[in-house]
Amino acid sequence: MSPCVRAEIRVDGIVQGVGFRPFVHRLATRLELRGVVGNDERGVFIEVEGGSAAVAAFLAAVRDSPPPLAVVDRVTARDIPVTGAPGFSIAPSTGPGRGRALISPDVATCDDCLRELDDPADRRFGYPFVNCTACGPRFTIVRASPYDRAATTMAGFPMCGACAAEYHDPASRRFHAQPVCCPACGPRLRLLHSSRPAAPGDQGDPGDRVEAAGDPVEGAAAVLAGGGILAVKGIGGYHLAVRADLERAVTALRARKHREDRPFALMAADLAGARRLCDIGPGEERALTGPRRPIVLMRRRADAPVAASVAPGARELGVMLPYSPVHHLLLRRCPGPIVLTSGNVSDEPIAYLDEAALARLGGIADAFLIHDRPIHTRTDDSVVRVFRGRESPIRRSRGHVPRPVPLVRAARRPVLGCGAELKHTFCLAEGGRAFVSHHIGDLENHETLRSFTEGVRHFERLFGIRPDVVAYDPHPEYLSTKYALDREDAALVAVQHHHAHVASCLTDNGEAGPVIGVAFDGLGHGPDGTLWGGEFLVAGLAGFERAGHLAVVPMPGGAAAVRQPWRMAASYLGARAPEGLAVRERNAGRWDAVVAMASRGVNAPLTSSAGRLFDAVAALTTGRDTVTYEGQAAIELERIADPGERGAYPCRLVDPGGGAPFMVAGTDLVEAVLADAAAGVDPPVISARFHNGVALLIARGCLRVRDGTGLTAVALSGGVFQNVLLTERAAALLEGHGFRVLLHTGVPPNDGGVSLGQAAVAAARDAEPGGLPG
Repeated sequence: MSPCVRAEIRVDGIVQGVGFRPFVHRLATRLELRGVVGNDERGVFIEVEGGSAAVAAFLAAVRDSPPPLAVVDRVTARDIPVTGAPGFSIAPSTGPGRGRALISPDVATCDDCLRELDDPADRRFGYPFVNCTACGPRFTIVRASPYDRAATTMAGFPMCGACAAEYHDPASRRFHAQPVCCPACGPRLRLLHSSRPAAPGDQGDPGDRVEAAGDPVEGAAAVLAGGGILAVKGIGGYHLAVRADLERAVTALRARKHREDRPFALMAADLAGARRLCDIGPGEERALTGPRRPIVLMRRRADAPVAASVAPGARELGVMLPYSPVHHLLLRRCPGPIVLTSGNVSDEPIAYLDEAALARLGGIADAFLIHDRPIHTRTDDSVVRVFRGRESPIRRSRGHVPRPVPLVRAARRPVLGCGAELKHTFCLAEGGRAFVSHHIGDLENHETLRSFTEGVRHFERLFGIRPDVVAYDPHPEYLSTKYALDREDAALVAVQHHHAHVASCLTDNGEAGPVIGVAFDGLGHGPDGTLWGGEFLVAGLAGFERAGHLAVVPMPGGAAAVRQPWRMAASYLGARAPEGLAVRERNAGRWDAVVAMASRGVNAPLTSSAGRLFDAVAALTTGRDTVTYEGQAAIELERIADPGERGAYPCRLVDPGGGAPFMVAGTDLVEAVLADAAAGVDPPVISARFHNGVALLIARGCLRVRDGTGLTAVALSGGVFQNVLLTERAAALLEGHGFRVLLHTGVPPNDGGVSLGQAAVAAARDAEPGGLPG
């Protein structure tokens, strides 16, 4: 018989809200060990006593076989004196203290709970808030650490006797499940209608809302069936829903939401329903059915049963499966898929507070399906696509946040990365962990700024991190930059936008560099006073050098050129634009004035932006002169490209001498597009040749940098690399030349990853000899 020992164990990682304490209790009981387990502000603490062999087996199981939703980062143990105390118990949580425990993301409803939802003999039959230790809300309901019911928005729902019995029963899968509830004690669903009937042609009216009689889900399904717009309170905020196959309903939603062209996301009832919409491979199936349940961008079927206005002209559809009991109940009563889009007016963050949602969405929704469980943190749906068999994030939010990203170089002092402007996130980092926030939105108004500042305060409290270093984008007009400069409690460090992009890709891949960083995006503030966006960098985490870039061109009208891509066509072509050119004719009243503005440099900042090059070619090729959302022109240009075309437009790399960065003559590409168009070449072929030409110039630029540095790894980052056609062709060319290509798999290549890059750069610089000031 092995000697009796007692061990004190500390488990760090995502171990709260994932059934870890019940797992420990069952494991210890099975191994006939005595002791205690509990949550504290750092994670999980355990004491176990028994035979040394059993204690060793216990430690191995905790390390190697934790619950499915747990992420064990570290297990430490030390021997302590044997006490002889009987039994094994779950201790009350300690705290509140300086929270450091990791919180689980929200998790889709598990199969066990779905079986209860569908079982007429079960007391939770049809209950819209069924959950257990393996599923349900986590991050969106937690107010403080450690994660216990009293620290969540479920605190206002005392457990009934039956739920309390499950909560305290080690044999139950609801043993210490913090959101546990049932119809007798939990949240309640209601359907609210306007008290006034809508007039013909009514565009929606907040009106007075009254509760509808009967089953709220049945009533909500009836609203959808009749072509109405339904606001649905979900886990992280409100959504707006309509029947996806009903053109008049989708058109009404677009009009009321002020969303002209951007595709809507869809929710299908199940995987079979999703297959009727899109071609689904193994990677897409894993993403759709996994516990995160993101929106997955997939190639649409030609016979997809959706209205034309759902995703006008798009080759892809964004589809998700139900991830909450409310969704499951609603989709079982609705004919076919539904549109399920963020509950907001264009450019505002998603609504999540009931009173504000009723006010802000009252002019859009005909009815509200709401509940009385408060949402503490608004969280939009995540968006991914599968690239080379792996998930590639477009928007990292629900299901991912607040899972930390490991830092390559640990932060010597706590760091806040304030992010950029578009697709905004922030990032708090301490030690070896970086907590990238949920998607905030485009940081361009008071509501999104408030969401950002409130989010920072919540993360600071939740994870017990008070930043001593604040990293920010040097663009002087970004609201995130102004916020950073107003903080007087930390050392400030500016991180160049494209260096942050490359650093985020390095961190995403667990590398420190140096690498050749190709950062292609819309624009970012350059230290030379121009707007960068087509960059070849030699970059590590702590620093970078600019090795090359797209040749600069004027951006006539500044921000107006982003909204009106034809201006970039005028800038690239100038006086060379032939009479009768379609884009010139469409904008004849303003063309000459814009060309003059560009040539004189009046309100025409210089830019090396790859995004603006795509805009110019899109205006020439697709006729897209104005955009209603960021990146629209480039998305449509990619959409029409002929995938079978292998021709590529050539483009010069110009060496100015004197050690200056080389320049890529983007004008060559535009003139090749113009020549093919004049020769009657079809737009899909022109688009493909342009994409292939950009991939070729990326490879040639990296070869030039390799010749000078010997570097063989390339990091591709920036919003342009959301373009699948370009990314695939560029990566293939680079790999064919012997490069190792780093792509994003954890955070987006767009500005949603910038805050992580800022934090990684600041941490690396602070760790350098001499560090940062302050």
